[in-house]
Amino acid sequence: MAALEHVYLDYNATAPIRPEVIAVVTEIMSTVGNASSVHQAGRKARQRVDTARKQIADLVGATARNVTFTGGGTEADNLALRGFLPRRLIVSGIEHGAILSPALLLDRDAVIVDVDDQGRIKLDALKAALEANQDAGGGPALVSLMLANNETGVIQPVAEAAALAHEYDALVHCDAIQGAGKIPIDIEALGVDLMSISAHKLGGPQGVGALIMREDRTILAQMAGGGQEMGRRSGTENVAGIAGFGVAAQLAVEGLAEFEQLAVLREGMEDRLAQIAPDRRVIGGDAPRVSNTSCVTMPGVRSDTQVMALDLAGIAVSAGSACSSGKVSASHVLDAMGVDMDEAMTAIRVSLGRSTTSADIDRFLTAWTEIYRRNSSHTNAA
Repeated sequence: MAALEHVYLDYNATAPIRPEVIAVVTEIMSTVGNASSVHQAGRKARQRVDTARKQIADLVGATARNVTFTGGGTEADNLALRGFLPRRLIVSGIEHGAILSPALLLDRDAVIVDVDDQGRIKLDALKAALEANQDAGGGPALVSLMLANNETGVIQPVAEAAALAHEYDALVHCDAIQGAGKIPIDIEALGVDLMSISAHKLGGPQGVGALIMREDRTILAQMAGGGQEMGRRSGTENVAGIAGFGVAAQLAVEGLAEFEQLAVLREGMEDRLAQIAPDRRVIGGDAPRVSNTSCVTMPGVRSDTQVMALDLAGIAVSAGSACSSGKVSASHVLDAMGVDMDEAMTAIRVSLGRSTTSADIDRFLTAWTEIYRRNSSHTNAA
């Protein structure tokens, strides 16, 4: 009997590389050229980087010269926080570890702003933090607020937060890594000063990211050396990876309407889960979300048990963020939302992508139901 095809439902961890991206990366890796060299091979490499810079800028409505390539989203987030010190750092409680960890490391008095039970930042709490910083004479702050949460998919009121923060002369950074390629992004409309995105979340190579500025600013480089990336981030450019990033960004722009249709599959999945287990909960389900993400509990069954059992059934999902060295632990995101610890430990993240089919959802639901019945004592499973 032939093995069942593997079902991948962990697109928020990393999206499969697009064939068009593989083609351009392979092509470039078969050539030679340093983008800083002035000879013909170097100029061709530079052209590849410049083309990608424009493609990334077009993804978010920015100007190409304000795109700085980095070694990934984590580096872009760190550069945003470190590049404008000293400033009081104000971040939401549901930020990715790439923001929370450096914020607490760089500023022992960093302010963590509360979110509501749907995981959206409390704007009154943000205002209070900005006022307190102003009253303390701390100088302008730097506020960091993600666009879409990696665990729940909940979309944040970034434009409103940015407008509020600017009333206090704060800089605003947006980690848009989980939003890019899933919803339309316009850095001008959002009003943020800095934005991070990552290639591998939208079908590009791993290990490539970008920090984008709405307008040109002097930034304290964290990587010094040859002065690449307009002096903002030294180091020989990863030409193949950057070019692949550009292609992935262009394809993401062209496919935004198609991606939005994933909401139909997700909502159908969530409705059927409610029939199987009426006491299941979709965390953040009452807030606006990106169309592909569902954070759902399985009452009475731990998330690590679910992830392993689903993996044995040939289905890949995750429990929380995929950036914890394979560890499954309590989610700081769900904790910030006020989710009870016992319930939080039963939540998994199902994230769909452009290749997800209704048959994939059927496979997932069948496996989920079997796990639920096998591991719980509930009598309401249909």
